[in-house]
Parts: sequence; structure tokens; C-alpha cells
Amino acid sequence: MSKELERLQKRIANSGYTSRRKAETLITEGKVKVNGETVTELGTKVKPSDNVEVEGVKLEQEDKLYILFYKPAQVITSVSDDRGRTVVTDYFEDLETRIYPVGRLDYDTSGLLILTNDGEFTNLMTHPRYKIKKKYVAKLKGYLMRDEVKQLEKGIQLEDGKTHPAEVKIKNQDKEKNTTLVEITISEGRNRQVRRMFEHFGHEVTKLTRIEMGGLTLKGLNAGEGRVLTPHEVKKLRNLAANG
Repeated sequence: MSKELERLQKRIANSGYTSRRKAETLITEGKVKVNGETVTELGTKVKPSDNVEVEGVKLEQEDKLYILFYKPAQVITSVSDDRGRTVVTDYFEDLETRIYPVGRLDYDTSGLLILTNDGEFTNLMTHPRYKIKKKYVAKLKGYLMRDEVKQLEKGIQLEDGKTHPAEVKIKNQDKEKNTTLVEITISEGRNRQVRRMFEHFGHEVTKLTRIEMGGLTLKGLNAGEGRVLTPHEVKKLRNLAANG
């Protein structure tokens, strides 16, 4: 019987309700019930037959779904918005399965985003220790100098700590327009991180697109389109996290 037991927060994450870290918060806040009884201990283990409710919602084990989405700019990376703006899940209203964005892309940032109902997978993709690489193309005001590139490659000090070393490649510099087109790869996911890294040197980012994540690309997709990831692609992403 002990082999069938699993931690309550893992059960919640595997249901697709939320990530494991968020599940832990919900447990400690007294928002989780097991067989009708409120549980607040993180060490609690449950059986497959146990009835688990989170915030009044009974958990159902759903088939796992993983979608690669080309997020347009001016779309919110969320499942709802109190100001009525378009959110990423609006593009998948016909799905019966509830899905959630993996990590974030800023409102003004376009590009590759994964949506899923697998909370454990979300944690693997977003936790800094797993170092999933994310590649962006940024258009900057001004010239990005060689010394600035070297600093980015070593890591720079931002208000929330020093960044991990980045991979930086200048694609084009336009003298007449005084702009730089640059490709940058990072393994973190802080709020507005890429924009803040360039703003550190006084370069405003006028356009930003995430073009790759964990080896996945936007090939074959236009903005606003998505596709289901293959089992092989999901396994590859899990392996990347395991080796991170």
C-alpha cells in the first residue's frame, strides 16, 4: 500500500490544477481538503482513492496535454485578466481540458510559450535550478558595444541579483536608425529580465521575441497559432531539466 501513496502537493500538481510550489502554499493556507477534512501539513500523503478538493474544486486526474503556442504581442500570459484584455488561454477556448501557461512572457513580448495541465512539468520548466535555455531576438535602441556583450556573457548585477551568464550574438547594427538586432540566450526567467538586462546599459528594447526554448522553435507557426507537443518532445524537455 505504501507504494501507492504520494505527497499531497504532488497529487495536486499532477492533476494540472497548479504548480507544486503553489500547491504547497494552498495547503498551508488551509485551502485543501482530503476526504472532507482540511489538511495543512505539507508531509501529508494520499492514496489514489482519496478525494482531494482544492479551493472547493474536486481534483480529477486528466490526460496530460502540452501545447506549444506562438504568443502575439499585446496578449496577457494568464488565464484571466480583470481589465478584459486578451489572455493566452482565449486562443484555446474549445478545449475541454484546462491549461495554464508555463512561465511568463511580457505583454509586449511575443514568441514561444508552452501551455499545459501538468503542474509538475511546469515546475521543471520554470525552476531556476533546471536551467532550461530560452533564446530571444531583441531590437534595441543604440549600439550594443563589445564590452557590454562581454559583461552580459559574464553576468550583470540587477536589482534582484546577479544574472547567470548569457549567450549573446549581434545579428545586425543599423547606423542610420541607430539600432541593434541581437540574439540572447538565458537560463533564468525573472520578471522582464531580458529587457532589464539591456536597459542596464541604457538600451531600450523596442521589440522582443522568444524564438526557442529547450530546443523547441516556432517553425511552422504564425503568431496566434499553436500545436500539441509530441511525447518525444516532452520527454526531451524533461531530460533537459533532469540534466540541468
